[in-house]
Amino acid sequence: MRDETREGRMPPSVRRREMLAMPVALACGSAVLTGCDTEGQARSATTATPAATPTTPTTATTAPGPEREVPVTPPEDLMREHGVLKRVLLIYREGVRRIGAGEQVPVRPLHAGAGIIRTFIEQYHEQLEERYVFPPLVKAGKLTDVVPVLIRQHRRGRVLTGRILDATARPTPQVARRGLAADMAAFIRMYEPHEAREDTVVFPAMRDVIPPEKFTELAETFEDEEHRRFGAAGFTGVVGQVADIEKALGIYDLDQFTPRG
Repeated sequence: MRDETREGRMPPSVRRREMLAMPVALACGSAVLTGCDTEGQARSATTATPAATPTTPTTATTAPGPEREVPVTPPEDLMREHGVLKRVLLIYREGVRRIGAGEQVPVRPLHAGAGIIRTFIEQYHEQLEERYVFPPLVKAGKLTDVVPVLIRQHRRGRVLTGRILDATARPTPQVARRGLAADMAAFIRMYEPHEAREDTVVFPAMRDVIPPEKFTELAETFEDEEHRRFGAAGFTGVVGQVADIEKALGIYDLDQFTPRG
């Protein structure tokens, strides 16, 4: 199944962080620039500007300015990955709704969503947190009451994910529907405050315990691990998988969540 997320995916030779670090002047599809010529240079969206007269100073306007890069920091990377988690929680919520309404259990989309939780969130994202985020905080004596709870919730989440994967590996018997709905609801209830606390408290605290010069090194570590596990597409590919599941469930259209009254 194709979608605009996948169709707009960058080629494997351009990694996500490299794309975000490109100078603005290279974004040939921006509101200011409409395209690139055969040599890759931007063409103006309007008619060419008349050449400056000899009496018009042009040094300030023609001299190239310094390239401005937009680095992706480790906290931003982790928060984006939380966006994937949030979208799978919406998939689980739709499964809970259908079971509660007595509808057929969408086992294949739910199983695919749980698979993303297992591979992308639990085996990748949470491993980054437990290896690179939590230890410096504890060593510095920060959030020592919060970190143990987060780790305990990681472990509990893996148990729930295992049960959801088992329950959706085949058509769910009538007697198992209630247990599946309960496990998905428990996962949602735990991870909504879990990720919110990390986004607003834990990740901002990283700046207090990790020296600025280490942020670039840590960002590269995250990037390398992402592509080692998920290939050239990395994060973008996982987002595309989530979009496919949402379309299968009929919850991809963002406007359907807009209140009408």
